[in-house]
Amino acid sequence: MVLMSPNPGELVMVAPRRAKPPRHLADLDLAGRREWLVELGHSAFRADQLSRHYFERLQHDPATMTDLPAMGRTQLVEQVLPPLLSPVQSLTCDDGATVKNVVRLFDGAMVESVLMRYPKRTTMCVSSQAGCGMNCPFCATGQAGLTRNMSTAEIVDQVVTGARMLASGQVAGGAGRVSNVVFMGMGEPLANYRSVLDAVRRITEPSPSGLGISARSVTVSTVGLVPAMERLTGEGIPVTLAVSLHAPDDELRNTLVPLNTRYSVDEVLAAAWAYADATGRRVSIEYALIRDINDQPWRAHLLGSMLKKRLVHVNVIPLNPTPGSVWTASSPEAERAFVAKLEEHGVAVTVRDTRGREIDGACGQLAAATDPEREQI
Repeated sequence: MVLMSPNPGELVMVAPRRAKPPRHLADLDLAGRREWLVELGHSAFRADQLSRHYFERLQHDPATMTDLPAMGRTQLVEQVLPPLLSPVQSLTCDDGATVKNVVRLFDGAMVESVLMRYPKRTTMCVSSQAGCGMNCPFCATGQAGLTRNMSTAEIVDQVVTGARMLASGQVAGGAGRVSNVVFMGMGEPLANYRSVLDAVRRITEPSPSGLGISARSVTVSTVGLVPAMERLTGEGIPVTLAVSLHAPDDELRNTLVPLNTRYSVDEVLAAAWAYADATGRRVSIEYALIRDINDQPWRAHLLGSMLKKRLVHVNVIPLNPTPGSVWTASSPEAERAFVAKLEEHGVAVTVRDTRGREIDGACGQLAAATDPEREQI
């Protein structure tokens, strides 16, 4: 946008103000919803009714909300429950047990979420930003750059969308419910702190306030934003903290996770241990194994010596290569040796199931905003 300056003949460039997503019931806590409904000329208890329809019954069609007055019902629902995620594409693999949803936000930004059904749980992996500003070179999302933060409701609506799919039997295995939520989709969750924390509250608070999923079944990941980790420690919400470490030494981590040049490995781990001490929750260390880069036995030994006797669990992630990337997964032999070295230190280790690789839905592969072909779907 170009404006005239008070000085004659001078032009001033002003960045256009970015529009905000439509206000949605899930953006507010229950008290805020009641106030909003009163402002709209309705009784406060209508907020409770609408909240139960959205969070508990997973409804979005006004025709199903028969406890609301017929006159003006559609207008009210459209006003407080506006559509936030426009479906673009849905892909499945693992015999239909894994579903990746590509959606377009109100401003055209594209994001992805992944639903993964296991025998004893169903996990929603949600995005918190359109794109990501962390610039990790082996991650497709990081290479896309950051478009914008997502609103609280945009984040929550990904979980509700998955819950609707399960409840209606659209996912292989019959009707079910979302039991776990992981903030491991597109974006750095703690870089969108307020919206993510409010989304966690909507996800964990019981109906009519929220979805009623246990906080212990929610995982919030970070590449190591230490001030935000410290802030999360003080919130008193016992979610699992996952730290995407990927290297135990600063020299390599500076390359793999550029934020490390601001917050070193020692600083990140110190913040993680403070979180574990305050919450009693085991910290998850995420480690993507990259062939000949971070999979050496000496790095496994160093990592094990740093983590031993801590309240911690390591998720070893076979790297999911992205198209054109020079990074590739470690050999099975190197992976087994790495895991064995950690176990020698008494560290609990799991090799993550690479769900969704066939549909670019696995860890590090989400990159909806950078795929021009999807604009034509």
